[in-house]
Amino acid sequence: MNADAALRAAAKRIDRLDAEVLLAYVAGVPRLKLLMSPWRTIDTEAFDRLVDRRATGEPVAYITGRREFWSLVLQVTPDVLIPRPDSETLVEAALDHFAATPGPGRVLDLGTGSGALLLSALTEWPAARGVGVDTSEGALRIATANAVTAGVDERAEFVHGGWDAAAGAFDLVLCNPPYIATGEILPRDVVEWEPATALFAGADGLDDYRVLAPLLGAYIAPGGVGCIEIGSTQADTVTALFAAQGLSVELRHDLAGLPRCLVVTK
Repeated sequence: MNADAALRAAAKRIDRLDAEVLLAYVAGVPRLKLLMSPWRTIDTEAFDRLVDRRATGEPVAYITGRREFWSLVLQVTPDVLIPRPDSETLVEAALDHFAATPGPGRVLDLGTGSGALLLSALTEWPAARGVGVDTSEGALRIATANAVTAGVDERAEFVHGGWDAAAGAFDLVLCNPPYIATGEILPRDVVEWEPATALFAGADGLDDYRVLAPLLGAYIAPGGVGCIEIGSTQADTVTALFAAQGLSVELRHDLAGLPRCLVVTK
């Protein structure tokens, strides 16, 4: 079967874009190149197996084992949250904070997961060194592997522990904590596949912010900044938690125009 016929058949069962990504993965070529060669013969059986997995709800990123974020292609498994474009808002905020400066010397990524935020920062600032913290051993293994692939492993250290596991102050603190309320309804491919510990944060989704708020000031070095992801309805509430600790807070929106990042300074 050629690529065009395979895609038309798969699109009857799953989203067309998902089918294109999976077929490009099977063919071992970029998606756009695949679309420019619809006559290409493909391994139908291998493709059908992936379509079957997607049809059951398994996320495309877990099927292919990879996800693009910033300038990186990251390894992902069900041990880590799938990095999303919304989180790139934190990297953009950090770049703006350090514009016209040499950049941060020390970077901390709390709840590092795949390492997406930390590794993006280290690729932007080649002189920086960073620490990624996570409670999941599985996530730390993935982040360590991604650091090697990104070529920054000599500048990245990974630590097992919670929000208080890091030591010292950092020029840049990045954090995408769990912020979903436990009763919130999520898409099936999120709630059935992605790690609950990286998603849910109590009845109102604020449990982890309450722990982070009194810790964040000590983590931020003079002249430094914390870039903290929030849910789109949480700006006022989380801002108040940080402001109560004597911190200054500014809000940034993502590309969809939704509140997404708190820029925190001392």
